[in-house]
Amino acid sequence: MRDAYIVTSIRTPGCKRSKGAFKDTRPEDLLSFILNAVVEKTKGLEKKDVEDIMIGCSFPEAEQGLNIGRIASQIAGFPMDVTGATVNRFCASGLEAIAQSALRVMSGWSDIVIGGGLESMTYVPLGGNLPRPHPEYTQKMADLYASMGITAENVANRYDVSRQAQDEFAYQSQRKAAEAKNKKLFKEIVATPATRYSVQKDGTYKKETFLQDYDDGIREDTTLEGLANLNPVFAAGGSVTAGNSSQMTDGAAASVIMSEGKLKALGVKPVAKFKFYTTVGCKPDEMGIGPALAIPKLMKLAGMDLKDIGLFEINEAFASQALYCIDKLGIDQQKVNIHGGAIALGHPLGCTGAKLCATLLSNMQQRGVKYGVESMCVGGGMGAAALLELIE
Repeated sequence: MRDAYIVTSIRTPGCKRSKGAFKDTRPEDLLSFILNAVVEKTKGLEKKDVEDIMIGCSFPEAEQGLNIGRIASQIAGFPMDVTGATVNRFCASGLEAIAQSALRVMSGWSDIVIGGGLESMTYVPLGGNLPRPHPEYTQKMADLYASMGITAENVANRYDVSRQAQDEFAYQSQRKAAEAKNKKLFKEIVATPATRYSVQKDGTYKKETFLQDYDDGIREDTTLEGLANLNPVFAAGGSVTAGNSSQMTDGAAASVIMSEGKLKALGVKPVAKFKFYTTVGCKPDEMGIGPALAIPKLMKLAGMDLKDIGLFEINEAFASQALYCIDKLGIDQQKVNIHGGAIALGHPLGCTGAKLCATLLSNMQQRGVKYGVESMCVGGGMGAAALLELIE
């Protein structure tokens, strides 16, 4: 098979659901913007050169429904013959879209594909607008539909992840993110147009646009004492709180993936190779352990050892599960989420896998790291992981 090269990988800021900068920005606008931006940032590339666009979305309905991968690409002005699709693997949707884009290039089916992700948790709530679990099957496997917070409590209880350890992990996530924001280390972020409506003197609303260039969910004033005072939100006497869980977030991200032939033809310099991707299943009621299973499977697939990996982006759906996976695998925490994770930066569901790709590549470039891994747990009981190799 051919190599698949990532030449550009960027993201919008991640902004708080219903309260953040993107609360009035339609998801189609977020995605169409980042699709335009990723082409503009790829020197030598034109929209007509792109063959297909694969977009991850966890709840592709309402404003982000009707095949958002096609609709947003048309809003962005891609030619009519540039196709689009929407991919759903819940929390790994964005990574799945990038992996499928890479596979198209590897197989020779395409030479240039954009893979990305989108989620507006403001416009489409967690769980969707009309969840309808199967009535008979829920009697056999209710855990398949379990609240993600309950699965986090299960991981904490079954694997002895203490409340103190969870809060310490959450505090470090906020601290690292605040430091990275202040030092302007999130090089993968593109300032993104956001919409707001302001009330006029006559009582009408005026639509305005402004640029948002930072993740607005970071709580820079977080303290361990403050985290310790929060009540559990999913189980009486539990340990999972709003402070040690990921934030619900709006955002979009995109990566341009090319074959070697097109790199040469367009004179484009690649950033990295998309090397391997894998998924694994686990019990739905402890879905958070997914990375602890997916990462070893990825290493076996690649014929590598964890010590070969310089940086990790492991999605912090909850501190309990992220901490368990890191400890279970024996990964040095200094290599994980070096600029904070979803507890501070947000987890925009279907966008997260694409967002983490952009973040991981930016961090690998800044640190000069050859191999990086991104991984996440997935609702329903799965884990996903991908290996990226920096082009030196």
